[in-house]
Amino acid sequence: MMYWARWLNKKGQIALAALFAIVLIGGIGILVYFSSQNILEQKQVQEQNEDGILKGAVLKDAQIVLESPKPNSEISSPLIVTGKARGSWFFEASFPLILVDWDGKIIAESVARAQESDWMTSDYAPFAGTLTFTKPDYGKNGALILKKDNPSELPKNDNALEIPITFK
Repeated sequence: MMYWARWLNKKGQIALAALFAIVLIGGIGILVYFSSQNILEQKQVQEQNEDGILKGAVLKDAQIVLESPKPNSEISSPLIVTGKARGSWFFEASFPLILVDWDGKIIAESVARAQESDWMTSDYAPFAGTLTFTKPDYGKNGALILKKDNPSELPKNDNALEIPITFK
């Protein structure tokens, strides 16, 4: 009887270790899968592509393209913001623009407006907006945030493009 208890104990330990390894690897796989589904793509386009997106523009989720200002640009007031966005980014032909200082304090808010009457499209519609602001007293860095207009206020419909800027 003692022999079977030892054998079962060793086999049980091996089985338990294998089960733990399978659960751990499976959990990591599931975490990576869902994380990759939720991570929003934001990249700087290095050359003009088939959609006519300019070199150096910032692209996010293939939904919005920021052409100006470029990331890490030195900006001054008034700041003119230009680019293209898919119709789903707009609500009534506009979406919010927010400028924050180095610690996230809002220093200016405005809207970007569609430049064409046909903004309700799955294609890109050009937009432009202007932010007027006073340079912060301290801190040279900040961020420009282009926020998808979300009248439903449902978290699943939220999206934003944030780029770093420097105050001139």
